[in-house]
Amino acid sequence: MLTNKTILITGGTGSFGKSFTRYVLTHYAPKKIIIYSRDEFKQWVMADEFKEYAEKLRFFIGDVRDLERLRRACEGVDYIIHAAALKQVPSCEYNPNEAIKTNIHGAMNVIDAALDCGVHKVVALSTDKAVNPVNLYGGTKLVSDKLFVAANAYAGNKDVCFSIVRYGNVAGSRGSIIPIFDKIIKEGGTELPITDTRMTRFWISLTEGIELVIKALAEAKGGETFISKIPSFKVTDLAEAMLPGCKLKEIGIRPGEKLHEIMVTTEDSATTYEYDKHFIVYPQMTWNNRQQPDLSGTKVTDGFSYSSDNNTEWLSVEDIRERLKEV
Repeated sequence: MLTNKTILITGGTGSFGKSFTRYVLTHYAPKKIIIYSRDEFKQWVMADEFKEYAEKLRFFIGDVRDLERLRRACEGVDYIIHAAALKQVPSCEYNPNEAIKTNIHGAMNVIDAALDCGVHKVVALSTDKAVNPVNLYGGTKLVSDKLFVAANAYAGNKDVCFSIVRYGNVAGSRGSIIPIFDKIIKEGGTELPITDTRMTRFWISLTEGIELVIKALAEAKGGETFISKIPSFKVTDLAEAMLPGCKLKEIGIRPGEKLHEIMVTTEDSATTYEYDKHFIVYPQMTWNNRQQPDLSGTKVTDGFSYSSDNNTEWLSVEDIRERLKEV
């Protein structure tokens, strides 16, 4: 599928972009991968890390806010993976205009560049925070998701489709709880801070996130939201797995934080189908005859929701310890 294809990754120097690039170069034979991002130093570091693949990689300095630069970068591109975003909740709350410019206007620019340059497929990375958002970051990503779904209305006769993948914080990613606990433990701490002892989260690895994007590239017809079926864990169990017998200090939920991660809402249940390893939320509208959903899955019941607290698969403390070895 990706053999001899040109792929552009916005925000390509981030954790996902680097892991996705290595995964594709290892498992496929792409023609070219274009890393599109703002930070020249991160591009320099990434180029050094991937120097054995130098002939396959191109580095474009650019911002998703800049439509003309995106158009230039998208010339000859087959697939776009849109990973660029302002993601830190407090930063977005303090700088709302900047979050809107990157997460919403940037999404619009990616869509316009893809339509103008003959790109065939676009997969946008979403987040659980876009579901029933309680902070500005989630609100901007909700709008972004809606834009990518509706972009299929503008495809006309062009061979292009736009879809979304949705997951929560990747295990061990920057700003997530695992690095915070790890830092405290390495500094000799014996007490770990818990915002709320009832809190649950989904567990997804970078590899699982990448495989979901690959699935969307292979199967999307336009407007779908792909969601992995992954296990849940209690944050208190994570603390026990990382520091057995530790004391827990409940510090209260931070502004914009949720008790549980939600991936599928009851409102989405009307168009959601369950498959062996994932769910797909299909768009409520269709705009062209290429949008032929794969309805081989099982339609979920009305009122169904998929949340980290109502999941059917849970990680034990021992399960978490095993998974931490790969983080």
